[in-house]
Amino acid sequence: MMLLLALALSATQQPLPVTPVAPVTRPQPFASIVAEPAAMAIAACDADADAVVTRAELHAWLKRSFAAAAAGKPDIGYIDYGDWAVRWLGDVNALPGPYGVDGDNDNRITLPELTTEFDRFFDRYDVDKNGSVTRTELLTIRTGPVGVPGKRGKKG
Repeated sequence: MMLLLALALSATQQPLPVTPVAPVTRPQPFASIVAEPAAMAIAACDADADAVVTRAELHAWLKRSFAAAAAGKPDIGYIDYGDWAVRWLGDVNALPGPYGVDGDNDNRITLPELTTEFDRFFDRYDVDKNGSVTRTELLTIRTGPVGVPGKRGKKG
């Protein structure tokens, strides 16, 4: 009897509308392979397009890019360096910053100071210490998202 009553009631009710279910959204996963601004700049120094950058290629590129920023002057100020950094590193706040490059802290940056700073980066990226860097050496492998306690990125 109850079954007949339930069937009779269900026949008189309106069907329930079907509501589409929104897909579950997930946050963007963290990038596990990144390139530092200095690494991107060094990769651009590949004059012979062999996907390998030598120190000589780096120095030639630094000389050309610095000459364009200095416009005939022997040094540049922090504002000119910021313009150089926007063009070649991608952002005025990208590293290396002017304070790290200005080795003698005179508020002026010379080509030798810029070269010294980029030589430090080059030495760090040259994992196999053969005097040149490949695209693989220029990448940084991160093991976890930035800012997560206990997760630190490392040079890979």
